[in-house]
Amino acid sequence: MSATQDDHPFEEALNTTGTVRPWAEPVGGFALIDTDRLRRTGLPEAIYSPSKTLEQVVEIFGHQLDQDGPVIATRCSFELASAITSSFDKVRVFPDLNRSSPYFTCVSHANPPGKYVVGLITAGTSDLAVAHEAEATLFAMGTPTDLICDVGVAGIYRLLDKIETIRKFDALIVMAGMEASLASVLGGLVTAPIVAVPTSTGYGSSLEGITATLSMLASCAPGISIVGIDNGFGAACSVSKLFGLLSRKMSGE
Repeated sequence: MSATQDDHPFEEALNTTGTVRPWAEPVGGFALIDTDRLRRTGLPEAIYSPSKTLEQVVEIFGHQLDQDGPVIATRCSFELASAITSSFDKVRVFPDLNRSSPYFTCVSHANPPGKYVVGLITAGTSDLAVAHEAEATLFAMGTPTDLICDVGVAGIYRLLDKIETIRKFDALIVMAGMEASLASVLGGLVTAPIVAVPTSTGYGSSLEGITATLSMLASCAPGISIVGIDNGFGAACSVSKLFGLLSRKMSGE
């Protein structure tokens, strides 16, 4: 006779397996924090700030400071990022608050820097907001980065001038809008894995990043992975998981 759900309550079954434990911690009556995500996945739960009130994000941020691992709040307005930095110590904001940006990423309790370095390559200056989101996420996870900006293929000599530097990185996150050919060009020039981020940069037929996405998906250069439009956070998480796997293999875990 098979066991019923009543015989083995869900949380008891999770505890019995030893792979997952009850994880939901309520915050303020409006959020349930996944306190086990870092252990399960190697990545902390980030706070996606849009559509939340300033007070909600600040309360969640403060709660996560009491947990293990980095704390990340993405897509913060200037007002929200300012509130977080004034409410808590040792918060780093990407980009700095004295710079203009459509959104900011706040980070606290970052992991210590590791040995792998990621190149953040943007086709244009208009892609910088996405690059800073990736930079912040990798900083939180302990991965150093180097930003190379505005090397799109419309002036390909700018890219070729930097190519020897780019080849030294352990992985690349390549951000491009319009027809997004930068990822394909780099895919044919470097050995490092590439995570490509289509951005919403461009004129009418760019369709707010859809054209860039389809172009990257149709790339003839193999070895390129693609995330969603403007998703610098997701690209950084992909690279972080790759480096985490390499580190565990090298340490014999």
